[in-house]
Amino acid sequence: MDTRALRNPYADYDGNPLSTQALFDFQGRLTPEFSQRVSGKISELLAVMENGLKSADPRDCTAYTGWAGVALLYLHLHRVFSETSFLHKAHEYVCRSLQCLTRRHDVTFLCGDTGPLAVAAAVYHRLQRPQEADDCINRLMQYYETVVKGSGGLPDELLYGRVGYLYSLLFINQQFGQDKIPLDYIQQVCEAVIVSGELQSRKFRVERQSPLMFEWYQEQYVGAAHGLAGIYYYLMQPGLVRSVEYLHRLVKPSVDHVCALKLPTGNYPPCIGDERDLLVHWCHGSPGVVYMLLQAYKVFGGPGYLDDALQCGEVVWRYGLLKKGYGLCHGAAGNAYTFLTLYRHTQDPKHLFRACMFADWCMNYGRHGCRTPDTPFSLFEGMAGTIYFLADFLQPMRAKFPAFEV
Repeated sequence: MDTRALRNPYADYDGNPLSTQALFDFQGRLTPEFSQRVSGKISELLAVMENGLKSADPRDCTAYTGWAGVALLYLHLHRVFSETSFLHKAHEYVCRSLQCLTRRHDVTFLCGDTGPLAVAAAVYHRLQRPQEADDCINRLMQYYETVVKGSGGLPDELLYGRVGYLYSLLFINQQFGQDKIPLDYIQQVCEAVIVSGELQSRKFRVERQSPLMFEWYQEQYVGAAHGLAGIYYYLMQPGLVRSVEYLHRLVKPSVDHVCALKLPTGNYPPCIGDERDLLVHWCHGSPGVVYMLLQAYKVFGGPGYLDDALQCGEVVWRYGLLKKGYGLCHGAAGNAYTFLTLYRHTQDPKHLFRACMFADWCMNYGRHGCRTPDTPFSLFEGMAGTIYFLADFLQPMRAKFPAFEV
């Protein structure tokens, strides 16, 4: 294993209730003292972030590194703390985002124009301005034809492809608490992904091993951001693939193909054919693959998927405190979500304990000699993402990796 991680200085959970009593109770609720410490740190980091954003790129509209990501953070803070000022901040930043849309036909939530439009729709919905919310949804739906029919150039992955558009639709329905986007539309996007996956499987002549296959930039990526694990995670969501037969005939063997790529450490390679055991990031490696494994366990059963998911947790505990910093895409906050999703699925206090330790690491922001990211205050690379995680962490059973987990 490469040493892109810093040594984990924390003692692991030992099963003794005394080791967790200062952190959370037997129902998994954080203690008032620990919650206060987290909330205090959120306020402190928000002030630093706000100051830092004065020199951010004024033309970056995206959720990944731009204004829409900051708006999404404030929308989340409003849900967690119910403070109106956070909703107004979300509105302020999403308006900035809408003023500088790429208009380059980028269709995804994280790196395209549909993220800003989806976040804006959610902000207007909470502000009880239905006309403006509907206007944003209508604009978002203008990309639909391109995604479903589209030219052959559109990839399928999360950051730049069809699944990134799919997430925008799911986000709208989540935020509105109703099917603003009819299920039929969502299923058609999934069908376009499956058709593309079957074509590429034939192209690579791997139909027997993996009936679906996907590539991005001439590589068959494995992880959540650009790869197979992220795509299969969505295809296994209840009802998104119209035919249960497809699920068993096409998706399951393809998921099993990813499982077979597991490295001796329990981590996963960045690409098919690249056996290097380098990356323990949400974007590449165990911290992103864990979501696919847990979803496969839910849908198909069988202990293998759960065992592999638990092994992801072990990899992240050992190698998840990264020299790259505290961000979501490739940092400690994104890796901490591995423990939160494992906790939500298993209710084993070990995972919540480990999330607490990673939260403690994040609350010591900047003290570990980590690298400074290119966009130091953004949602996916920088401080906004760490704040998002800390706020999510206050309600562990509700925590979900932003712009990805449904």
